Amino acid sequence: MDAAKEARRGSDKAREKAVPPPSASNVPAFSRDEDLHAYREMLLIRRFEEKAGQLYGMGLIGGFCHLYIGQEAVVVGVQMASKDGDQVITGYRDHGHMLACGMEPKGVMAELTGRRGGYSRGKGGSMHMFSREKNFYGGHGIVGAQVSLGTGIGFANKYRGDGAVSLTYMGDGAANQGQVYESFNMAQLWKLPVVYVIENNRYAMGTSVSRASAQTDFSKRGVSFGIPGEQVDGMDVRAVREAARRAIAHARDGEGPYILEMQTYRYRGHSMSDPAKYRTKDEVARMREESDPIEQVRKRLLGPHKVPEDEIKAVDAKVREIVNESADFATSDPEPDPSELWTDILLEPSR
Repeated sequence: MDAAKEARRGSDKAREKAVPPPSASNVPAFSRDEDLHAYREMLLIRRFEEKAGQLYGMGLIGGFCHLYIGQEAVVVGVQMASKDGDQVITGYRDHGHMLACGMEPKGVMAELTGRRGGYSRGKGGSMHMFSREKNFYGGHGIVGAQVSLGTGIGFANKYRGDGAVSLTYMGDGAANQGQVYESFNMAQLWKLPVVYVIENNRYAMGTSVSRASAQTDFSKRGVSFGIPGEQVDGMDVRAVREAARRAIAHARDGEGPYILEMQTYRYRGHSMSDPAKYRTKDEVARMREESDPIEQVRKRLLGPHKVPEDEIKAVDAKVREIVNESADFATSDPEPDPSELWTDILLEPSR
C-alpha cells in the first residue's frame, strides 16, 4: 500500500513538472495591431467554445464535443504565420481551427447542432466539418488519421509545385500512433512541405504524458527520420507565430517537414463528458492565472500599447454579438431534409 502511494506521489510530481512554463520574455514583440488581431481571434474562439459548452449542456448539441478553451494561441499564432493557399487539417478538437481559418461562426455552430445551414449540412457534427474555400481539410474523429491525410496534402502540394504548405495538427495522444511515424518517414524521404503541429495539452484523453510516453519531448519525435523540431510555449501567441514562421519557411523552401511541439493546456476535460478528475483544480487555476493566452495579450494592450479599456470592451462586445448570433441561427435553422441521407456519397465525374 505504501509503495502504491509513493508511486502515485511520483506520478503527481511528474505531472506538475509537465505543466508548461510561463511565457518567455525573449520572443519578438507584437505591434499594437498584431496584438489586437490576436486578441480578437483568440477571444472569438474562447467565447464560441463557451457558448458551445452551454448548448451542449442544454441538449442542443449531441454526440461528442471537444472544446479548445486554453489552447487558442496555438492555431491563431500559426495562422498569423501562414499564407493564403496553405492548408489546415486537424483532429476532433477542431472548432478553433475552423474559426482561425476564417470559417463563419454561424456555419460552424449550425453544424454542431445538426442544422442544414452547417458546413456539412448538419450531417457531420462537431468532428466532421470541411471548407474547401478556406482550405480547411477537416476535423477527424479517428485518432491520428489526419496526420497521414495531411502528409498526402503535402504530397499533392509538391506534385503541383504550388508552394503551399500543409499545416497538420495532432495532439500529444495521437503522437504515439504508428501511422504518424509512417507519415514522418515518407514526408522526410520525399521532402514534403508539411509542418506537424503537436498540440501537447499534457493529458491526451485523460492520462498525463509522463505516464503514457517514454519520450515526453515531442519535438524529438522526428529525430530518427532527420526531421528538425522545437518546443514552443504554446500559451504565448508571439512565440507560436515566430516558431511557425521558421517551420513554414523551412517546408516552403523545399527542406522537408518540420515538427513544432506546442506546450499548451486545455482548461476543460477531454470532451464535455469528461470530469477531468485526473488533475487538481489548483493546477488548472494556476495555469489560468499565470499563463492564460488571452489575458497575456489583454495586459499588453492595456499596458505597453496603451489601448483604451473602452476599445477593448468594444472588441469583447462585438465578439459576444457574433457568438450570440451564431447560437441563435444554430438553434432556429431547420434540420436537414431526410433526402440529405443520399447526398455527398459519390463524387460525380467531371466531363
